[in-house]
Amino acid sequence: MDGVIRTERRAGWRLITLHRPDKLNAFNGAMHAAFAAALAEAAADPDCRAVLLTGAGRGFCAGQELGPAVMPTEAGPPDLAPVVEQYNAMIRRVRALEMPVICAVNGVAAGAGANLVLACDIVLAARSAKFIQAFSRIGLVPDSGGTFFLPRLVGEARARALAMLGEPVSAEQAENWGMIWKAVADEELMPAAEAMAAHLATQPTEALWLMKRAFDASAGNTLEAQLDLERDLQQEAGRGPDYAEGVKAFLEKRAPVFLGRRR
Repeated sequence: MDGVIRTERRAGWRLITLHRPDKLNAFNGAMHAAFAAALAEAAADPDCRAVLLTGAGRGFCAGQELGPAVMPTEAGPPDLAPVVEQYNAMIRRVRALEMPVICAVNGVAAGAGANLVLACDIVLAARSAKFIQAFSRIGLVPDSGGTFFLPRLVGEARARALAMLGEPVSAEQAENWGMIWKAVADEELMPAAEAMAAHLATQPTEALWLMKRAFDASAGNTLEAQLDLERDLQQEAGRGPDYAEGVKAFLEKRAPVFLGRRR
């Protein structure tokens, strides 16, 4: 797929690149539509078992493009609800993808771009990358799940300060705070991310999806409810062919060959 979103098919996984480098990969309506299509194609492909998301050029994503849809005019303020709903739909699609979503942050991730990063399952960032909750700089509040993800990842005190001050967070600080998985040297970012995607594409994809469901539910569950959910998801995982293969491979002292999904 060419244009504002580019997709490359690899062995068992897909690389999706935000591709508006002249705009720091800021989102507009066309980019939302193309990204949604790329995620839908990955979800529908039985051979795709992981997605790697990154940005083209010197930044990952600057968030929303400040175009006519969001600009105040002499006629009055814009209606931001439709714009925010586009981001809400995007975050829901990323979280609902039934496979691991890795994010390789190659530069600045600001505003909704920063919160798109936080919606992914595993995040690697170049040491030169920065994360900025830029909303306060233009008189807005964090969207795209920022007020949900940030407190859970870094704690409420840090989340409030990051949102209100709009100060950048370095990749190393983000790693230290638990905002991301790991900061790596700039030249190592894509090789490390691609190796991770290739590895996850060989793993028990259905079990990884069930893990995602469990972690998502834990934010609103009591311990009792979460224990019940773990029981139910474990039963579901145990009925799949990958559990049988994993046990067999363990007993035979060999590497398992997981199907990834029920066939």
